[in-house]
Amino acid sequence: MAVEVRLPKFGQTMEDGTIVNCLAKVGDKVQRGDVIFEIETDKATLEMESPGDGFVKHILIEQDQTVPVGQVIMLLGKEDEEVKAPPAVKTTQAHEKTVSAEPAKTESVLPVETKAQPQTEYKLGQTVPLTRLQKLTAQRMLQSKQQIPCFYLTVKADVTELVEYRTKINQSSQVKVAYNDFIIRAVATGLEKFPIMTGRLDGEALKLADSINIGLAITVPSGLVAPTIKDTNKKDVIQIARDSQALIERAQNSKLSLEDLEGACITVSNLGAYGIEAFIPIAIPGQCSILGIGQIIDTLMPNSGDFVIRKLMTMTLSVDHKVANGAYAAQFLDFVRKLLEDTTNFE
Repeated sequence: MAVEVRLPKFGQTMEDGTIVNCLAKVGDKVQRGDVIFEIETDKATLEMESPGDGFVKHILIEQDQTVPVGQVIMLLGKEDEEVKAPPAVKTTQAHEKTVSAEPAKTESVLPVETKAQPQTEYKLGQTVPLTRLQKLTAQRMLQSKQQIPCFYLTVKADVTELVEYRTKINQSSQVKVAYNDFIIRAVATGLEKFPIMTGRLDGEALKLADSINIGLAITVPSGLVAPTIKDTNKKDVIQIARDSQALIERAQNSKLSLEDLEGACITVSNLGAYGIEAFIPIAIPGQCSILGIGQIIDTLMPNSGDFVIRKLMTMTLSVDHKVANGAYAAQFLDFVRKLLEDTTNFE
């Protein structure tokens, strides 16, 4: 008897997914647990495993087709079993391309020999199609601008000692600690002291986060993702560094799970590596705030009638005014700044 392979629901909010790659072709033998599709959801590209054993009889979808959760996308059967091909799957309305509902003329309508590759070089006059992730990002940023009345706070943290401290611990640590790891640890401590900053509007009340999870904005070939470091307030800088490196590696290899991308109550976005001194980040819907980090700049500062060079880092906090007021958010940001300026907080 044929086995119907249906698009699974990878997360609570998932309604559909886009088929970006098929790892099996008609006639192949697959076993339960074998990865047979790569599925792009609204949050990540995920590997889909076969729900059973058998030989691939029909593939009912096309490359880059978006289909709803629960839709049959492949049929498996015994090696000598005749399995009737049903109509090709219709594309959900969220996807621009329309796919015919007539029976497929060939058994496999998915070009399995090709895999979508990110466009890395652009030329003037070129038309560049948006990825699903880029479309989603655009929708969410528009939603943020329309529905989240943000205000913005900026401070400069003197991280002279922190720069030296990071160099020192990286000489002996097996895990390389980035500046982001210190920032995330300081933010987590700040959220413990100022818990309203973890909140989101829920009807006529504020719902505070059950745990302190912090998102880290990461650039990937298909756009931008912000995977989550969980229970950050319970971890030291080394543990945070280990977790963040694992998330970055999974993000760059399109291996993030939906669990990796859920649950953040604030996000840290750092553009310092690109020479950006300061910027105003856009708050992510469902989160109270986002912290933008700029480049560490050598700055001439007065000191007892003389001048010294100190290393200053600009931090800009975008805050949803529906959740927190200016004074509260300012205290939170000032507290985070002071934590970063005193390296004993990380020992």
